[in-house]
Amino acid sequence: QVQLVESGGGLVQAGGSLRLSCAASGRTFSSYPMGWFRQAPGKEREFVAGITWSGGTTVYADSVGGRFTISRDNAKNTVYLQMNSLKPEDTAVYYCAAKVTLGVVVATTAYKYWGQGTQVTVSS
Repeated sequence: QVQLVESGGGLVQAGGSLRLSCAASGRTFSSYPMGWFRQAPGKEREFVAGITWSGGTTVYADSVGGRFTISRDNAKNTVYLQMNSLKPEDTAVYYCAAKVTLGVVVATTAYKYWGQGTQVTVSS
């Protein structure tokens, strides 16, 4: 069993930055690919970024590429999402998720464990 707890969300002006953290419990965290997803009101949950267990491969949605950076520290059981040049359309609840099979994929159904989410609001 893995428990995920996100933090770092908040209110920021357009063009600003935030760093989200996702702390994981469980001894096998370092073996899981991790992903960040987001869900805006009235919209489906969508993939934002993913990272392999080693951190050697990262994948980004086109909408955030070049602005967001996903990283992980397996010694701290934590995955991060650095968000720069934020836009109002980035406003959403952000979730981290753990996948128990190899590889990063964009489908929400491939991820087994989910955090409770953290709100990010970008004002114009």
